[in-house]
Amino acid sequence: MTTLAVQNLIEESLEEIEPIIKDNKKMAYRNFSKVMQAFLDNEVSDSDFAGTTGYGYNDIGRDKLEDIYRDVFRAEDALVRSQIISGTHAISLVLLSLLRRGDELLYITGTPYDTLEKVVGSSKDDIGSLYDEGVSYREVELKDGTFDITGIMEAINDRTRVIGIQRSRGYSLRASTTVDEIEAVCRTIKEAHPEVIIFVDNCYGEFVEEREPLEAGADIMAGSLIKNPGGGLAKMGGYIAGRADLVERVSYRLTVPGIGKEMGASLNVLTDMFQGFYMAPHAVAESLNGAVLTSHVLGRIGMEADPKPNDKRTDLIQTVSFNTEDEMIKFVQMIQKASPVNAKFMPIPDLIPGYQNPVIMAAGTFVQGASLELSADGPIRPPYTVYVQGGLVMEHVIYALHMALKELI
Repeated sequence: MTTLAVQNLIEESLEEIEPIIKDNKKMAYRNFSKVMQAFLDNEVSDSDFAGTTGYGYNDIGRDKLEDIYRDVFRAEDALVRSQIISGTHAISLVLLSLLRRGDELLYITGTPYDTLEKVVGSSKDDIGSLYDEGVSYREVELKDGTFDITGIMEAINDRTRVIGIQRSRGYSLRASTTVDEIEAVCRTIKEAHPEVIIFVDNCYGEFVEEREPLEAGADIMAGSLIKNPGGGLAKMGGYIAGRADLVERVSYRLTVPGIGKEMGASLNVLTDMFQGFYMAPHAVAESLNGAVLTSHVLGRIGMEADPKPNDKRTDLIQTVSFNTEDEMIKFVQMIQKASPVNAKFMPIPDLIPGYQNPVIMAAGTFVQGASLELSADGPIRPPYTVYVQGGLVMEHVIYALHMALKELI
């Protein structure tokens, strides 16, 4: 396919998805309005960006940022810290804080993301895992792409303390879980078992819809700042938001009992965290529009893309499935070649801690591992699916599609 043909293909797709782009921009404005109101209500000033050192006592900016997250996500309290190193770390903090020996964790979206396998644990070699702490684990698979309500209600027992929901599909081909679906299952569970804690892994989901899981009945949720809420500017960190008593318990595990949120120096990272959250609704909309374009263009040339362009979306992830391992690797390599950082390096499949299969990753990002920036990755296993996410500016997605299409066709 010639350069001109590729250009025409992309331009035609852009014209056809224009109504979807407009809808995503409207959603971005509604979410931005919530963020902006929280900034105004909490009276943010430039002195809040100064940061602290050492113990981090009386860090006004850090505390104010947590109040903003609390207000935007409709939580009772929030914990937003650079000391949380990843989304998996944020999730494990919640699970390891709330579950005690003899309790059970029940995941109702099937097997969670690969990196949680060692957090859950299955043998004495999984030191520090839930298994090691005497917590049992079970899961209920989705049924026909949504929650198996009957199976869930039958699975809950006297030991079930925490129910886990993974909003995003992760490295699977299931549909991601919408906030409306989360609301329906939360209502059913709480009517019969009000004491059970419902936790949502919110990674990749922030600002994709108008509501967040806490507004739909979840008790607590967690995510990463190098994904959606960091807006492409936060260079590290994670958050937990929800019921005040639960967030307090998590804070005691992050620091020490009796201290919790009162400690934790912010150093010089607060400006990026504040500004990143301010930018997040716009950046998420750019990423969503890039995903819709990717789905439309690749679908037109016969590739299997999911979600489809017109499908309702609840996270950033766009999957593309290939016929062979070689096709999968070539596509990822072209995304890397179209990256602003480390484009000269060629990604190859390799084993990565936390994953059970070799993984190939295109991540020419300014922030290492930042999946709000354009990236593509996936485990090397049939059906050879690449998970494409991010794109701080849609122009980057268009540029990358140009390069990938010229190579693939």
